[in-house]
Amino acid sequence: MKILCWNTDNAVWKHWNQVISRGVSLVRVDTLEEVRQILRAKPSEFEYCFFYLDKEFFAKHVEDVASVCAELPQQKVVVFPSQHSQSAALRLFSVGVNGQCAPYIGKEQLTLVLSVIESGEIWGGKAFIQQLIQQSALPVAQPNSALDELSERELSVAQCVSKGLSNKQIALELNITERTVKAHLTSIFKKTQTKDRLALALLVKPQSVVH
Repeated sequence: MKILCWNTDNAVWKHWNQVISRGVSLVRVDTLEEVRQILRAKPSEFEYCFFYLDKEFFAKHVEDVASVCAELPQQKVVVFPSQHSQSAALRLFSVGVNGQCAPYIGKEQLTLVLSVIESGEIWGGKAFIQQLIQQSALPVAQPNSALDELSERELSVAQCVSKGLSNKQIALELNITERTVKAHLTSIFKKTQTKDRLALALLVKPQSVVH
């Protein structure tokens, strides 16, 4: 497996090479333009892209990653921010980033991160994703065209998700079983073309939550 890495920090780069699994090849580039050129020329060569978000240019790097995700939506992307930012995390997950990790992540945890992403999930931990949704709690948005296909019950489930409720809490709130909640969510994700709870929550909420 090959991973394309945009990383201008030598210490972090050295650490990544120490914790990456045997058989995985890291390819380092220094500029965003190099990332784009390589992925355009060889879109299937790199299974993942690792992006280190430098503190000095943090806000710009967040938007740079967002632009790559918009241009190459099928590319798996993991970001390694140099500072904690709830708004940046919301922004990055909303554009399709698959995972967010500490720059000096441990070897076993990095292996787990890639395994979780490979299974189709977002890495950040369920508690972290739940916290993102809850901390961005705002009144429900005006009707969104992507939500028009939902039934009344499905819309209720989607609104509960946007409030940060778990499946168990949604079941209690709507007086249905957890199994029914899961069935509704499967249908909702398909109809709204969202892949997880966070993406759905951001769809239901006003766009201002990702500023």
